[in-house]
Amino acid sequence: MKNPLCSCLGLFVLNKTSPQLNRGSELPEGLCRHFSLAEIKAATNNFHPNSVIGESCFWSVHKGTIDYGTIVGVKRCRNGSCQDAVRELQNEVRFLCQLRHPLLVSLIGICEERNEMILVYEYVSRWTLADHLYGQGYAPLPWKRRLQICISAARGLHYLHTGAKYALFHGHITSRSILLNEELSCKLHDFRFSRLGSFSMSKASRVRKESRITGTFGYMAPEYAMYGELTEKSDVFSFGIILYEVLLGRTAYDSTLPKHKQHILNWLKESQREGTINNSIDPYLKGRIAPECLEKYSEIASSCAHYKGNERPAMGEVVVTLELALELQERADSKMEAINPSGEFMYEELFSASVSKPFASVSEFCYPYDDYGSNS
Repeated sequence: MKNPLCSCLGLFVLNKTSPQLNRGSELPEGLCRHFSLAEIKAATNNFHPNSVIGESCFWSVHKGTIDYGTIVGVKRCRNGSCQDAVRELQNEVRFLCQLRHPLLVSLIGICEERNEMILVYEYVSRWTLADHLYGQGYAPLPWKRRLQICISAARGLHYLHTGAKYALFHGHITSRSILLNEELSCKLHDFRFSRLGSFSMSKASRVRKESRITGTFGYMAPEYAMYGELTEKSDVFSFGIILYEVLLGRTAYDSTLPKHKQHILNWLKESQREGTINNSIDPYLKGRIAPECLEKYSEIASSCAHYKGNERPAMGEVVVTLELALELQERADSKMEAINPSGEFMYEELFSASVSKPFASVSEFCYPYDDYGSNS
């Protein structure tokens, strides 16, 4: 089954300028392994169609084997791809060949032979978080597993923001840039739009002004989408959207719905207005989330997705809050198991007045994508 890691329609790119870039190599030397094209062809059976596991407008991803048995993912830039697509992959290489962390997908090497642009990654076998949330043919993820995935992803972003010499803005964190392995542990990938921030020991947040707005429709922070202002709080906003996807089991942006419900925040706001917020949650999760856990989870999701960047928490705070939410869930589960050790148990109505309170702020910071959607 092919995995559409990125679709043409899902990618939003607004060029205020159109810089020209030669296709020739601009990558750092000696920082990662260089494969010959012959090695890549041998690894993928000459790019056999059956080896394709993902594709987009500009590249395809193949499952391959190198070094007598090591399974890898091979991302190949399509012939005739625009210069921006090539530049994005080069940007990803620059960062990944200098970053090593268990919560980031590892770049093994590259191939730039005969006008090819090919990246070789460690293979992550269970596709993306998005696939498991609303893809076809996937078993629903249990609530505690979802929390564990969110915690790991938050730790990965926290590392990017604070763990290296300079802060790194991921710039494209979505439920499709979170990959899951056999153990359903997560790894962050897709660093095509990443940017350097300030010196990581500095408390001052560096604001980058980008003339070329890139990202996936539905996840971009308002200040970035409308003004090109990129900070680590832009990643925090995107992560807040993911937290809502995890809870509600729907995409960040669904163009098949009426306009006032297409974006997940507007949809949640409309559900509040209609008094149907309890029906908004992923049906599989109903009765499976402890109210005290949901309250803590919804608080941090609302904070992350705040309209104003300076009101959003740092990723370190997000990690701690999600860990607390998981602890509250496990504590509540233990109590329920003690009461009914031999059977399943269900929690009562999730959205009591106290639990639904954190969702009340959604209407205060939710914004209409139509304000700038016409530029896509």
